[in-house]
Amino acid sequence: MTVAVTKKQLAFLKADATEVLFGGAAGGGKSYGQLVDALRYAVRYPRSKQLILRRTYAELEKSLIRVSLGLYPKDIYSYNASQHTGKFTNGSLIDFGYCATENDVFQYQSAEYDVIRFDELTHFTEFQYIYLISRLRGTSGYPKQVKSSTNPGGVGHVWVKERFIDPAPPETVFSAGENTRLFIPSKIDDNHFLTSGDPDYKKRLCALPESQRRALLYGDWNIFEGQYFHEFSEEKHTCDPFPIPEHWRRYRSIDYGLDRLACLWIAISPEGDSYVYRELCESDLIISDAAKAIAAYNGKETIYATLAPPDLWSRSQETGKSKAILFAENGVHFTKSSNEREAGWLAVKELLKEKADGTPRLKIFRNCRELIRCLPMLLIDPAAPCDTLREPHAITHAPDALRGFAITFTHPATPAVATSRRYWSEDMWEDYRNAGAEERRYLKEKYGEPL
Repeated sequence: MTVAVTKKQLAFLKADATEVLFGGAAGGGKSYGQLVDALRYAVRYPRSKQLILRRTYAELEKSLIRVSLGLYPKDIYSYNASQHTGKFTNGSLIDFGYCATENDVFQYQSAEYDVIRFDELTHFTEFQYIYLISRLRGTSGYPKQVKSSTNPGGVGHVWVKERFIDPAPPETVFSAGENTRLFIPSKIDDNHFLTSGDPDYKKRLCALPESQRRALLYGDWNIFEGQYFHEFSEEKHTCDPFPIPEHWRRYRSIDYGLDRLACLWIAISPEGDSYVYRELCESDLIISDAAKAIAAYNGKETIYATLAPPDLWSRSQETGKSKAILFAENGVHFTKSSNEREAGWLAVKELLKEKADGTPRLKIFRNCRELIRCLPMLLIDPAAPCDTLREPHAITHAPDALRGFAITFTHPATPAVATSRRYWSEDMWEDYRNAGAEERRYLKEKYGEPL
Protein backbone atom coordinates (compact mmCIF):
# COMPACT_ATOMS: atom_id res chain seq x y z
CA MET A 1 0.00 0.00 0.00
CA THR A 2 1.40 3.38 -1.05
CA VAL A 3 0.41 6.70 0.55
CA ALA A 4 1.68 10.04 -0.78
CA VAL A 5 3.36 12.23 1.85
CA THR A 6 5.40 15.44 1.92
CA LYS A 7 9.09 15.57 2.83
CA LYS A 8 8.28 16.88 6.32
CA GLN A 9 5.63 14.22 6.85
CA LEU A 10 8.19 11.59 5.80
CA ALA A 11 10.64 13.00 8.36
CA PHE A 12 7.92 12.65 11.00
CA LEU A 13 7.28 9.03 9.96
CA LYS A 14 10.99 8.21 10.19
CA ALA A 15 11.61 10.07 13.48
CA ASP A 16 12.70 7.63 16.19
CA ALA A 17 13.16 10.05 19.14
CA THR A 18 11.19 9.16 22.28
CA GLU A 19 9.13 12.37 22.04
CA VAL A 20 8.48 13.98 18.66
CA LEU A 21 6.65 17.25 17.94
CA PHE A 22 5.52 17.96 14.38
CA GLY A 23 4.14 21.18 12.96
CA GLY A 24 4.08 24.85 13.83
CA ALA A 25 2.03 26.49 11.10
CA ALA A 26 -1.48 25.78 9.88
CA GLY A 27 -1.80 23.67 6.76
CA GLY A 28 1.49 21.82 7.21
CA GLY A 29 -0.16 18.40 7.03
CA LYS A 30 0.26 17.55 10.71
CA SER A 31 -2.91 15.55 11.38
CA TYR A 32 -2.62 13.65 8.11
CA GLY A 33 0.97 12.80 9.00
CA GLN A 34 -0.20 11.46 12.36
CA LEU A 35 -2.76 9.17 10.74
CA VAL A 36 -0.35 7.84 8.11
CA ASP A 37 2.24 7.18 10.81
CA ALA A 38 -0.35 5.40 12.98
CA LEU A 39 -1.37 3.23 10.03
CA ARG A 40 2.23 2.39 9.23
CA TYR A 41 2.96 1.43 12.85
CA ALA A 42 -0.20 -0.69 13.21
CA VAL A 43 0.56 -2.70 10.07
CA ARG A 44 4.23 -3.15 10.93
CA TYR A 45 3.69 -4.26 14.56
CA PRO A 46 0.85 -6.83 14.96
CA ARG A 47 -1.29 -6.52 18.09
CA SER A 48 0.23 -3.12 18.86
CA LYS A 49 -1.77 -0.52 20.79
CA GLN A 50 -1.92 3.20 20.03
CA LEU A 51 -3.82 6.12 21.56
CA ILE A 52 -4.72 9.26 19.55
CA LEU A 53 -5.89 12.20 21.69
CA ARG A 54 -7.71 15.50 21.28
CA ARG A 55 -9.16 17.68 24.04
CA THR A 56 -12.76 16.76 23.11
CA TYR A 57 -14.33 13.80 21.36
CA ALA A 58 -16.24 16.17 19.05
CA GLU A 59 -12.90 17.47 17.73
CA LEU A 60 -11.76 13.90 17.12
CA GLU A 61 -14.93 12.93 15.29
CA LYS A 62 -14.86 15.93 12.95
CA SER A 63 -11.20 15.59 12.06
CA LEU A 64 -9.05 12.53 12.72
CA ILE A 65 -11.76 9.86 12.84
CA ARG A 66 -13.44 11.18 9.70
CA VAL A 67 -10.17 11.35 7.77
CA SER A 68 -9.02 7.92 9.00
CA LEU A 69 -12.20 6.28 7.67
CA GLY A 70 -11.37 7.58 4.21
CA LEU A 71 -7.67 6.83 4.44
CA TYR A 72 -7.41 3.37 6.04
CA PRO A 73 -8.08 0.37 3.74
CA LYS A 74 -11.43 -1.23 4.62
CA ASP A 75 -10.13 -4.74 3.97
CA ILE A 76 -7.73 -4.49 6.93
CA TYR A 77 -9.37 -1.88 9.18
CA SER A 78 -12.73 -1.39 10.89
CA TYR A 79 -13.94 1.24 13.35
CA ASN A 80 -16.22 0.68 16.35
CA ALA A 81 -17.99 3.99 16.99
CA SER A 82 -19.40 2.99 20.39
CA GLN A 83 -15.97 2.05 21.74
CA HIS A 84 -14.08 4.75 19.76
CA THR A 85 -11.61 2.07 18.69
CA GLY A 86 -10.16 1.13 15.32
CA LYS A 87 -9.07 -2.47 14.82
CA PHE A 88 -6.79 -4.02 12.21
CA THR A 89 -6.95 -7.59 10.95
CA ASN A 90 -3.50 -8.27 12.48
CA GLY A 91 -4.85 -7.44 15.95
CA SER A 92 -3.46 -3.91 16.20
CA LEU A 93 -5.68 -1.33 17.91
CA ILE A 94 -6.02 2.45 17.79
CA ASP A 95 -8.02 4.07 20.59
CA PHE A 96 -9.38 7.55 19.84
CA GLY A 97 -9.51 9.35 23.18
CA TYR A 98 -10.28 12.76 24.66
CA CYS A 99 -9.07 14.62 27.73
CA ALA A 100 -11.20 17.73 28.24
CA THR A 101 -10.27 18.28 31.92
CA GLU A 102 -7.25 17.34 33.96
CA ASN A 103 -9.28 14.69 35.82
CA ASP A 104 -10.03 12.98 32.50
CA VAL A 105 -6.50 11.59 32.46
CA PHE A 106 -7.48 9.09 35.14
CA GLN A 107 -9.71 7.19 32.72
CA TYR A 108 -6.44 5.88 31.24
CA GLN A 109 -5.02 4.88 34.63
CA SER A 110 -4.70 1.16 33.87
CA ALA A 111 -4.07 1.47 30.13
CA GLU A 112 -0.91 0.46 28.29
CA TYR A 113 0.15 1.81 24.89
CA ASP A 114 3.07 1.41 22.52
CA VAL A 115 2.54 4.86 20.96
CA ILE A 116 0.59 7.85 22.27
CA ARG A 117 -0.30 10.61 19.82
CA PHE A 118 -1.42 14.12 20.84
CA ASP A 119 -3.12 16.13 18.11
CA GLU A 120 -2.94 19.88 18.87
CA LEU A 121 -0.61 19.39 21.82
CA THR A 122 -0.80 23.03 22.94
CA HIS A 123 -4.47 22.44 23.82
CA PHE A 124 -3.32 20.16 26.66
CA THR A 125 -1.82 21.11 30.01
CA GLU A 126 1.61 19.94 31.04
CA PHE A 127 0.04 17.82 33.80
CA GLN A 128 -2.12 16.00 31.26
CA TYR A 129 0.88 15.33 29.02
CA ILE A 130 3.17 14.10 31.79
CA TYR A 131 0.51 11.84 33.27
CA LEU A 132 -0.56 10.34 29.95
CA ILE A 133 2.95 9.52 28.76
CA SER A 134 3.26 7.36 31.88
CA ARG A 135 0.82 5.03 30.07
CA LEU A 136 3.59 4.38 27.52
CA ARG A 137 4.51 0.89 28.66
CA GLY A 138 4.09 -2.81 27.92
CA THR A 139 5.95 -6.05 27.27
CA SER A 140 5.52 -6.21 23.49
CA GLY A 141 9.09 -5.12 22.83
CA TYR A 142 7.85 -2.67 20.20
CA PRO A 143 9.34 0.87 19.98
CA LYS A 144 7.67 3.19 22.50
CA GLN A 145 7.08 6.79 21.40
CA VAL A 146 5.01 9.91 22.03
CA LYS A 147 4.33 11.66 18.72
CA SER A 148 2.52 15.00 18.81
CA SER A 149 1.39 17.64 16.35
CA THR A 150 0.30 21.22 16.99
CA ASN A 151 0.16 24.90 16.07
CA PRO A 152 1.53 27.65 18.37
CA GLY A 153 -0.89 29.14 20.89
CA GLY A 154 -3.31 27.66 23.38
CA VAL A 155 -3.17 26.84 27.07
CA GLY A 156 -0.05 24.73 26.65
CA HIS A 157 1.96 27.12 24.46
CA VAL A 158 4.63 27.98 27.04
CA TRP A 159 5.38 24.49 28.33
CA VAL A 160 5.40 22.98 24.83
CA LYS A 161 7.81 25.67 23.67
CA GLU A 162 10.09 25.09 26.67
CA ARG A 163 10.00 21.32 26.20
CA PHE A 164 10.53 21.09 22.44
CA ILE A 165 11.40 24.43 20.81
CA ASP A 166 13.83 26.21 23.14
CA PRO A 167 16.41 23.52 23.97
CA ALA A 168 17.76 22.90 20.45
CA PRO A 169 17.43 24.08 16.83
CA PRO A 170 14.63 22.49 14.77
CA GLU A 171 15.20 18.98 13.38
CA THR A 172 17.90 18.34 15.97
CA VAL A 173 17.52 15.33 18.28
CA PHE A 174 18.50 16.24 21.85
CA SER A 175 18.71 14.32 25.10
CA ALA A 176 16.26 14.88 27.97
CA GLY A 177 17.29 12.57 30.78
CA GLU A 178 16.93 9.02 29.52
CA ASN A 179 14.72 10.13 26.61
CA THR A 180 15.33 12.01 23.40
CA ARG A 181 13.21 14.76 21.85
CA LEU A 182 12.82 16.24 18.39
CA PHE A 183 10.90 19.15 16.83
CA ILE A 184 10.08 18.96 13.12
CA PRO A 185 8.68 22.27 11.80
CA SER A 186 6.20 22.27 8.94
CA LYS A 187 4.63 25.22 7.16
CA ILE A 188 1.97 25.57 4.51
CA ASP A 189 4.63 25.80 1.77
CA ASP A 190 5.89 22.37 2.85
CA ASN A 191 2.49 20.89 1.96
CA HIS A 192 2.27 21.05 -1.82
CA PHE A 193 -0.92 18.98 -1.76
CA LEU A 194 -2.74 21.82 0.04
CA THR A 195 -1.16 24.72 -1.84
CA SER A 196 -2.05 23.16 -5.21
CA GLY A 197 -5.52 21.98 -4.12
CA ASP A 198 -6.50 25.22 -2.34
CA PRO A 199 -4.25 28.05 -3.57
CA ASP A 200 -6.34 30.67 -1.76
CA TYR A 201 -5.76 29.13 1.70
CA LYS A 202 -2.46 30.97 2.12
CA LYS A 203 -4.14 34.25 1.11
CA ARG A 204 -6.73 33.73 3.84
CA LEU A 205 -3.99 33.22 6.43
CA CYS A 206 -2.23 36.39 5.22
CA ALA A 207 -5.40 38.36 5.94
CA LEU A 208 -5.36 37.45 9.64
CA PRO A 209 -4.23 39.94 12.35
CA GLU A 210 -0.45 40.06 12.76
CA SER A 211 -0.10 37.81 15.84
CA GLN A 212 -2.41 35.13 14.39
CA ARG A 213 -0.75 35.43 10.98
CA ARG A 214 2.72 34.94 12.42
CA ALA A 215 1.59 31.94 14.48
CA LEU A 216 -0.53 30.17 11.86
CA LEU A 217 1.21 31.15 8.62
CA TYR A 218 4.83 31.16 9.77
CA GLY A 219 4.61 28.83 12.78
CA ASP A 220 6.17 31.53 14.98
CA TRP A 221 6.45 30.28 18.58
CA ASN A 222 7.48 33.69 19.91
CA ILE A 223 4.04 35.32 19.73
CA PHE A 224 1.74 35.60 22.76
CA GLU A 225 -0.37 38.13 24.67
CA GLY A 226 1.54 40.73 26.71
CA GLN A 227 4.84 40.07 24.94
CA TYR A 228 7.29 43.00 25.09
CA PHE A 229 9.41 42.14 22.06
CA HIS A 230 6.59 41.16 19.73
CA GLU A 231 8.79 42.10 16.78
CA PHE A 232 11.28 39.32 17.58
CA SER A 233 11.22 36.54 15.00
CA GLU A 234 13.50 33.54 15.27
CA GLU A 235 13.35 33.23 11.51
CA LYS A 236 14.51 36.83 10.93
CA HIS A 237 16.70 37.51 13.96
CA THR A 238 18.75 34.31 14.13
CA CYS A 239 21.30 32.86 11.74
CA ASP A 240 23.64 29.92 11.41
CA PRO A 241 27.08 30.47 13.00
CA PHE A 242 29.90 31.63 10.76
CA PRO A 243 33.53 32.66 11.40
CA ILE A 244 33.62 36.29 12.59
CA PRO A 245 36.05 38.25 10.39
CA GLU A 246 39.16 39.42 12.22
CA HIS A 247 38.58 43.11 11.45
CA TRP A 248 35.10 43.20 13.06
CA ARG A 249 35.07 44.93 16.44
CA ARG A 250 34.04 42.58 19.24
CA TYR A 251 32.41 43.32 22.57
CA ARG A 252 31.34 41.39 25.61
CA SER A 253 28.33 42.39 27.69
CA ILE A 254 27.48 40.82 31.01
CA ASP A 255 24.82 40.59 33.67
CA TYR A 256 26.20 39.09 36.86
CA GLY A 257 24.77 37.69 40.03
CA LEU A 258 25.49 34.54 41.98
CA ASP A 259 22.16 33.17 40.75
CA ARG A 260 23.19 33.62 37.09
CA LEU A 261 26.08 34.90 35.01
CA ALA A 262 25.10 35.88 31.49
CA CYS A 263 27.90 36.97 29.16
CA LEU A 264 27.28 37.70 25.49
CA TRP A 265 29.92 38.07 22.80
CA ILE A 266 28.77 40.57 20.17
CA ALA A 267 30.54 41.56 16.95
CA ILE A 268 29.77 44.63 14.86
CA SER A 269 30.10 44.43 11.09
CA PRO A 270 31.47 47.32 9.00
CA GLU A 271 27.86 48.06 8.01
CA GLY A 272 26.94 48.59 11.68
CA ASP A 273 24.99 45.34 12.16
CA SER A 274 25.38 43.49 15.47
CA TYR A 275 25.87 39.72 15.76
CA VAL A 276 25.55 37.88 19.07
CA TYR A 277 27.88 35.01 18.28
CA ARG A 278 28.52 33.36 21.64
CA GLU A 279 26.93 33.17 25.08
CA LEU A 280 27.97 31.94 28.51
CA CYS A 281 25.08 31.42 30.92
CA GLU A 282 25.84 29.59 34.18
CA SER A 283 24.62 29.70 37.78
CA ASP A 284 26.37 29.58 41.17
CA LEU A 285 29.68 31.06 40.00
CA ILE A 286 31.60 33.22 42.44
CA ILE A 287 33.48 36.09 40.82
CA SER A 288 36.82 34.29 40.47
CA ASP A 289 35.12 31.30 38.81
CA ALA A 290 32.99 33.56 36.63
CA ALA A 291 36.11 35.38 35.42
CA LYS A 292 37.82 32.07 34.64
CA ALA A 293 34.79 30.87 32.72
CA ILE A 294 34.65 34.09 30.67
CA ALA A 295 38.35 33.82 29.88
CA ALA A 296 38.00 30.17 28.88
CA TYR A 297 35.09 30.93 26.55
CA ASN A 298 36.91 33.92 25.11
CA GLY A 299 40.11 32.15 24.16
CA LYS A 300 42.62 34.39 22.38
CA GLU A 301 40.06 36.78 20.90
CA THR A 302 40.70 40.49 21.22
CA ILE A 303 37.74 42.17 22.91
CA TYR A 304 37.32 45.90 22.41
CA ALA A 305 35.31 46.42 25.61
CA THR A 306 33.46 44.34 28.20
CA LEU A 307 30.29 46.17 29.18
CA ALA A 308 28.77 45.78 32.64
CA PRO A 309 25.92 47.52 34.52
CA PRO A 310 26.74 50.33 37.01
CA ASP A 311 25.63 48.33 40.06
CA LEU A 312 28.78 46.22 39.76
CA TRP A 313 30.76 49.32 40.81
CA SER A 314 29.02 49.54 44.19
CA ARG A 315 31.57 48.93 46.94
CA SER A 316 31.07 46.20 49.50
CA GLN A 317 30.94 47.37 53.13
CA GLU A 318 32.92 44.31 54.17
CA THR A 319 35.84 44.57 51.73
CA GLY A 320 35.57 48.12 50.38
CA LYS A 321 35.88 46.63 46.90
CA SER A 322 33.29 46.55 44.15
CA LYS A 323 32.47 43.51 42.06
CA ALA A 324 34.04 45.33 39.10
CA ILE A 325 37.34 45.57 40.98
CA LEU A 326 37.17 41.89 41.96
CA PHE A 327 36.60 40.94 38.32
CA ALA A 328 39.54 43.16 37.32
CA GLU A 329 41.75 41.42 39.89
CA ASN A 330 40.80 38.16 38.17
CA GLY A 331 41.69 39.44 34.71
CA VAL A 332 38.31 40.69 33.38
CA HIS A 333 38.12 44.49 33.08
CA PHE A 334 34.79 46.22 32.67
CA THR A 335 33.51 49.32 30.96
CA LYS A 336 30.44 50.81 32.61
CA SER A 337 27.26 50.67 30.57
CA SER A 338 23.95 52.30 31.42
CA ASN A 339 21.30 50.72 33.61
CA GLU A 340 18.42 52.83 32.25
CA ARG A 341 15.81 50.16 31.70
CA GLU A 342 13.28 51.87 29.44
CA ALA A 343 15.91 53.50 27.22
CA GLY A 344 17.81 50.22 27.12
CA TRP A 345 14.82 48.16 26.01
CA LEU A 346 13.97 50.76 23.39
CA ALA A 347 17.56 50.48 22.15
CA VAL A 348 17.07 46.71 21.82
CA LYS A 349 13.92 47.39 19.81
CA GLU A 350 15.97 49.64 17.52
CA LEU A 351 18.33 46.72 16.87
CA LEU A 352 15.42 44.36 16.17
CA LYS A 353 13.81 46.83 13.74
CA GLU A 354 14.10 46.00 10.06
CA LYS A 355 16.18 48.24 7.82
CA ALA A 356 15.12 49.43 4.39
CA ASP A 357 16.36 46.19 2.83
CA GLY A 358 14.13 44.15 5.17
CA THR A 359 16.95 42.78 7.35
CA PRO A 360 17.35 43.67 11.06
CA ARG A 361 20.37 45.29 12.67
CA LEU A 362 20.65 42.42 15.14
CA LYS A 363 21.31 38.75 14.40
CA ILE A 364 21.79 36.02 17.00
CA PHE A 365 23.71 32.85 16.23
CA ARG A 366 21.39 29.86 16.63
CA ASN A 367 23.70 28.24 19.18
CA CYS A 368 22.93 31.09 21.63
CA ARG A 369 19.89 29.24 22.90
CA GLU A 370 19.34 31.07 26.21
CA LEU A 371 19.11 34.52 24.64
CA ILE A 372 16.85 33.20 21.87
CA ARG A 373 14.64 31.54 24.46
CA CYS A 374 14.45 34.35 27.01
CA LEU A 375 14.24 37.53 24.91
CA PRO A 376 10.77 36.85 23.44
CA MET A 377 9.47 35.65 26.81
CA LEU A 378 9.80 39.05 28.48
CA LEU A 379 6.43 40.58 29.37
CA ILE A 380 5.25 44.19 29.44
CA ASP A 381 5.12 45.67 32.94
CA PRO A 382 1.50 46.87 33.35
CA ALA A 383 2.68 49.58 35.78
CA ALA A 384 5.35 50.83 33.33
CA PRO A 385 4.43 49.90 29.74
CA CYS A 386 7.83 50.94 28.39
CA ASP A 387 9.56 48.52 30.76
CA THR A 388 9.54 44.76 31.11
CA LEU A 389 8.48 42.76 34.12
CA ARG A 390 11.43 41.63 36.23
CA GLU A 391 9.78 38.28 36.88
CA PRO A 392 10.33 35.46 36.35
CA HIS A 393 13.87 36.49 37.23
CA ALA A 394 15.35 33.38 35.63
CA ILE A 395 14.64 34.66 32.10
CA THR A 396 15.99 38.21 32.56
CA HIS A 397 19.77 37.70 32.66
CA ALA A 398 20.69 37.21 29.00
CA PRO A 399 18.26 39.96 27.84
CA ASP A 400 19.73 42.34 30.48
CA ALA A 401 23.20 41.68 29.06
CA LEU A 402 21.90 42.51 25.58
CA ARG A 403 20.24 45.66 26.93
CA GLY A 404 23.58 46.88 28.32
CA PHE A 405 25.17 46.49 24.90
CA ALA A 406 22.26 48.03 23.00
CA ILE A 407 22.04 51.24 25.02
CA THR A 408 25.82 51.71 24.89
CA PHE A 409 26.14 51.07 21.19
CA THR A 410 22.98 52.71 19.87
CA HIS A 411 22.79 55.53 22.44
CA PRO A 412 26.31 56.44 23.63
CA ALA A 413 26.38 58.59 26.76
CA THR A 414 28.59 61.19 25.07
CA PRO A 415 29.80 61.63 21.49
CA ALA A 416 32.88 59.50 20.86
CA VAL A 417 35.30 62.19 19.69
CA ALA A 418 38.85 61.04 20.29
CA THR A 419 40.43 64.46 19.84
CA SER A 420 38.25 66.28 22.41
CA ARG A 421 39.40 66.87 25.99
CA ARG A 422 37.15 67.04 29.03
CA TYR A 423 37.07 66.74 32.79
CA TRP A 424 36.78 63.14 33.98
CA SER A 425 34.68 62.29 37.03
CA GLU A 426 35.93 59.87 39.69
CA ASP A 427 33.69 57.16 38.18
CA MET A 428 35.33 57.66 34.79
CA TRP A 429 38.78 57.39 36.34
CA GLU A 430 37.74 54.24 38.18
CA ASP A 431 36.57 52.73 34.88
CA TYR A 432 39.92 53.64 33.35
CA ARG A 433 42.01 52.24 36.23
CA ASN A 434 40.13 48.92 36.07
CA ALA A 435 40.39 48.64 32.28
CA GLY A 436 42.86 46.82 30.09
CA ALA A 437 44.77 48.42 27.20
CA GLU A 438 42.06 47.91 24.56
CA GLU A 439 39.34 49.06 26.93
CA ARG A 440 41.31 52.19 27.89
CA ARG A 441 41.48 53.18 24.23
CA TYR A 442 37.71 52.68 24.02
CA LEU A 443 37.17 54.87 27.12
CA LYS A 444 39.20 57.69 25.65
CA GLU A 445 37.12 57.53 22.48
CA LYS A 446 33.96 57.54 24.57
CA TYR A 447 34.82 60.21 27.15
CA GLY A 448 37.49 62.21 25.34
CA GLU A 449 41.08 62.78 26.51
CA PRO A 450 41.11 63.65 30.24
CA LEU A 451 42.05 67.18 31.30
